[in-house]
Amino acid sequence: MKIALIGGTGRVGKAFLRQAINGGHQVRMLVRDPAKIEDIHKNAEIINGNARDLQCIENTVSGCNAVVSCLGTDGDNTLTVSVPLIVQAMKSANINRVITIGTAGILQARSNPELYRFQSDESKRTMTRAANEHLNAFLTLKKSNLQWTIVCPTYLPDGELTKKFRFEEDYLPQDGKQISAEDTGYFTYQVLTERSFICKRAGLAY
Repeated sequence: MKIALIGGTGRVGKAFLRQAINGGHQVRMLVRDPAKIEDIHKNAEIINGNARDLQCIENTVSGCNAVVSCLGTDGDNTLTVSVPLIVQAMKSANINRVITIGTAGILQARSNPELYRFQSDESKRTMTRAANEHLNAFLTLKKSNLQWTIVCPTYLPDGELTKKFRFEEDYLPQDGKQISAEDTGYFTYQVLTERSFICKRAGLAY
């Protein structure tokens, strides 16, 4: 499989990339800062550019079978700007499968399923800017007619790859507190290769 990877220099992006390369897949990465590229990226094709630029995204996804975006909110409106561009570029290139990394805040609240977690007392965060960014990405994908999946980890500390975690459709696993970036990247790779959670959010935690 040839995979377009956006946001591959972050912790989850690097973890996903390791899985994809080790699995024998071709990866083309869109990278803003080539200085962040480590040795593991030597087996990936690099496109130097910005996810806020449609032409850069089109160059990255062209000829690929699937798109994986590990973009964060970047302290601004990166997701609100870039996700519609990713959808546009994918449709132009006739690519259907996309997986993005979200946040547990945009899963449904168990206490009130009509609310997202970040809108309920289940969320401990007082700032909602990042969650709203991820919500905008979710709503864009939901109306896109693409085969999307949003992987929604809870708190993401550094940690080892365990391959032992819980996941649940549209909700955070009960009492889930954290999940490592390594296990999140591994799960994202499994979702891609197993074609699971199509048009679903996947809550992820230990």
